[in-house]
Amino acid sequence: MKNIAASFAISALAATGAEAQEERRRIAPPAVYDVAPGLGHFTDSVLFGEVWERADLSPRDRSLVTVSALVSTGKTAQIAAHIGRALDNGVKPEEIGEIITHLGFYSGWPNAISAVTETKKVFDERSIAPVENSTGPRIELEAAAEAARANTVNTAVAPTAATLADLTNRVLFGDLWQRPDLSARDRSLITVAALIALGQPEQLPFHANRAMDNGLSQAEASEVLSHVAFYAGWPRAMSAVPVLKQVLEGRNATPANAANADIEITRAGTGMIAAPEQYFTGKVEISSFYQAAQPARVGGATVSFTAGARTAWHTHPLGQTLYILSGRGWVQKEGEDVQEVTTGDIVWIPPLVRHWHGASADEAMSHFAVAEALNGSSVTWMEKVADSDYASGAATE
Repeated sequence: MKNIAASFAISALAATGAEAQEERRRIAPPAVYDVAPGLGHFTDSVLFGEVWERADLSPRDRSLVTVSALVSTGKTAQIAAHIGRALDNGVKPEEIGEIITHLGFYSGWPNAISAVTETKKVFDERSIAPVENSTGPRIELEAAAEAARANTVNTAVAPTAATLADLTNRVLFGDLWQRPDLSARDRSLITVAALIALGQPEQLPFHANRAMDNGLSQAEASEVLSHVAFYAGWPRAMSAVPVLKQVLEGRNATPANAANADIEITRAGTGMIAAPEQYFTGKVEISSFYQAAQPARVGGATVSFTAGARTAWHTHPLGQTLYILSGRGWVQKEGEDVQEVTTGDIVWIPPLVRHWHGASADEAMSHFAVAEALNGSSVTWMEKVADSDYASGAATE
C-alpha cells in the first residue's frame, strides 16, 4: 500500500510539474486559450518558440521588424507589449522614437501619432526620461547614388507632383534619412519591413537594394519576410517574395548570366542636377551619372565646377579616379600643396586619402569621377574647404 501511495504521490508531483512547465511556456494572453486554443498553441510553439528563436535575425532586429509592422499597419493594441520587448532586446528609447518618426513618412502621420500615445505609456511605466534629438554627426549619403535617386524623382515625379518631389528630395532623403538617431542599416530594415506589412511590394526593389547596400545581409532580408508574415499576414509576405527574389537574383548575377545584356549608353549631359550644397562650395552640376549593375561596384558621374567651386574634404574607401574633361582645376591632399590639373589629365586618389578637388579660382573645370563602393558606400564627406585653404591654390601658381 505504501508503494502504491508513493507512486500516486510521484505521479501527482510529476503532473503538477508538467502543468507548471506548460504554464511557464505560455506567452499568449490568457483569453487566447479560452477563445482560440489553436492560436495559443501556434503563438507559443511556433511564433515565440521557433520564429523568434531563429538566429537569422537577432532579437533586436526582430523587435525592429515587429514594431515597424505594428506601427505601419496601425495595430495600436499590440504596440505597448512589443515596445517593452524591444527595450528588453536592446533597442534604445531614442531609437524607438526615431522608428515612429520614420514610419510617419512611410505609413502616415495618424499611425505614428497613435504609436506615440501607446509608447509614452511604456516609457512612463519604466520611468524613461523624455527623448531628445541626437547631437551626433549627420549620416552622409553616397553622393552618386543620391544624385541618381534625385534624378529619378525629378524626372518621374516632379512633372506631375512638384511639391511631392521637392519634399522627397529635401525632407525625406535630405533630412530624415540623414538623422543620426538610427543607423542607415536600421532605417532600411524598418522601411523594408513596413513596405511588406503595408502590401507595397512595388516599392521594395529600391529599398531592398538600399538595405543590402547599407549592410543588411541577403539571409537577413529573406528572414524579414518570414517574420512579417506573422504580424501582417501570409498574403502580404507571399506577395513580396517574387519581388525580393528578383532583387536577390539581380545582385547575385554573374558576368556569365549577363552575357546577353544590352550595352547601355549614357548621353553627355543626361540628368543634370545641382550638386548637394552640403558637400560642395559654389555652383556645381552633376550629370551623366551611372551605377554599374551587380556584381560590379563601380559608379561615376560628370561633375562640372564653375570658377571657384569645389568639393568638401572627403575620402574614398577604395580610391577614386578623375578624368579631366575640360578647363583648369585644383586638387589637394591634406598637408600638401595644391596641384593644378588640366584637360586630358587623369588623377588617381588612393583609398582613405583626405582631399578635395574643384575648379581653379579663375577658370571652370569639368571631370568624370569614378569610384568603387565598399559596403555600399564610395565616399565619406567631411567639412567644407575654407576659403583661406582654397586661396592657397592661387598663391602657388
